[in-house]
Amino acid sequence: MNLLRITAFFLTSISFIYCDEHNHKYDDGQEVVLWMNTIGPYHNRQETYNYFSLPFCRGDKKEISHYHETLGENILGVELEYSGIDINFKRDKSPTKFCEVVLTSYKYEQFLYAIQNHYWYQMFIDDLPIWGVVGEMDESGKIVYIWTHKKFDIGYNGNRIVDVNITSESKVQIKPDSKLVFSYEVVWKPSLTQFSKRFDKYLDPGFFQHKIHWFSIFNSFMMVLFLVGIVTMILLRTLRKDYARYEKDYDLDTKSELGDDYGWKQVSGDVFRSPPHPILFCSLIGSGYQIATVTILCIIITILGDIYTERALLFSTAIFLYAASSIVNGYAGGSLYARMGGHLWMKQLIVGAFLVPLTICAVSFPVNFISIYYGSSRSIPFTVMLSVTAICLFIILPLTAIGAVLGRNISGKTDHPCRTNVVPRPIPQKKWLTEPFVIIFASGILPFGSIFIEMYFIFTSFWAYKIYYVYGFMLLVFLILAVVTVCVTIVATYFLLNAEDYRWQWTSFLAGASSSMYVYLYAIYYFFFKTKMYGMFQIVFYFGYMALFSLGLGIMCGTFGFIGTQAFVRKIYTIKID
Repeated sequence: MNLLRITAFFLTSISFIYCDEHNHKYDDGQEVVLWMNTIGPYHNRQETYNYFSLPFCRGDKKEISHYHETLGENILGVELEYSGIDINFKRDKSPTKFCEVVLTSYKYEQFLYAIQNHYWYQMFIDDLPIWGVVGEMDESGKIVYIWTHKKFDIGYNGNRIVDVNITSESKVQIKPDSKLVFSYEVVWKPSLTQFSKRFDKYLDPGFFQHKIHWFSIFNSFMMVLFLVGIVTMILLRTLRKDYARYEKDYDLDTKSELGDDYGWKQVSGDVFRSPPHPILFCSLIGSGYQIATVTILCIIITILGDIYTERALLFSTAIFLYAASSIVNGYAGGSLYARMGGHLWMKQLIVGAFLVPLTICAVSFPVNFISIYYGSSRSIPFTVMLSVTAICLFIILPLTAIGAVLGRNISGKTDHPCRTNVVPRPIPQKKWLTEPFVIIFASGILPFGSIFIEMYFIFTSFWAYKIYYVYGFMLLVFLILAVVTVCVTIVATYFLLNAEDYRWQWTSFLAGASSSMYVYLYAIYYFFFKTKMYGMFQIVFYFGYMALFSLGLGIMCGTFGFIGTQAFVRKIYTIKID
């Protein structure tokens, strides 16, 4: 008998442990937690504050343990607070008062400012987001109202919540020294929506799957075919001429033969010379490999798992993948540095490990100080900074070092097809069209054109109120961008070498990276013509993090350009030697 009691108690305990918002399963009558997240101006999506920074009141239900945010949620400004509102699974609640507020002069001014600036708030029930507005003004703008009643319509399928809606009611004019009574009601409704499909209502297929989106993908694909055709034509033309030339049994000392030796053939003794600042260059290439790895893995994981439906999970995944892929950074950067004959490999791996994190910190710290000044939930807590520092020191740095050691020993041998001259060959005068800076700026136009439309959808998702979910589109655009960047950079390098300028390493990297400059210019256009953002906080946040986005994109695309160009250069000079 005692054994049966113990077993029953154990099973009941298991039921309570495993039936909650963590596994999205509930027993009848079990508490459903309403989390209050953030509040802020509608036009400034990233300017968010704690919900209770406004003089809202809590329900009188006993406080539960505070929700522990993940690292990604902390960085993204998620700040969940318990509402104190009593909601139970499948139990309707008639209109019920849960608290009241007496509007002092200060509280009145707070609500007045919030309503005049169109403040909206976000809440979560069972990880499903719901939104509402604080209040509204009449047409004259002189009379201000606040919504004091919240009606929750919650749909359920079996023991799971599959739908949540909120309706704001009871519009009350706010006046100094008046009293506001806040109330709520809950209506539970059975639903046929499957749990796996419950997030579909937040998506916007009409926006993301518009025919313009498909048309842009088709145009980009045609651009890829065109550029691949050009590169193939250049390769075939060049290699065919070389084969024909080297098969002829001409005397190398004849005037005609000397006269035929022109263009890129002349710089064979300098083309594999190490570029200036090799430590920085190799660190950028290693970081580009790492960013590309994280990007492609995040896209694939999201396609397979729909992790965008979970709060900040995609961002947390990206942080984990970035730390774990540091070995790729070390391997790529370390092996390239070894092939260039570098000896300061410790310095190179340290620069490679911290180049991107320190750049992010350089932008994030000023933005964070402004967030703290404004009291925004976007401010990053000191404990989170310590966590990020620990990740850099104890995960990223060791993995980068392991990758660098492996790279130097496995792929670090110099195997250039041409010997490098001791004395660098002087670079002749050439047309302005073949100057490196002209090539660099011109090379970014076509890659940017291939992602231009997709940038609009991505920007709208992050800076406005859309949830990006078409990661299949993103995968296609990513591949198209990589191919277009490689093709354009190869063509640019061919013209550079044909002008007898052997400085192709930095030129190929910067030519590939230059598309990010056009992305940032588009971000400036988007800010002024596609948004209604205002205020110092939002402006600094927008342009600071768009600079980081553009820089990361530039490093990745620059790496694509260098990889493709390196293969092209090795190929044409290998044939020349053979």
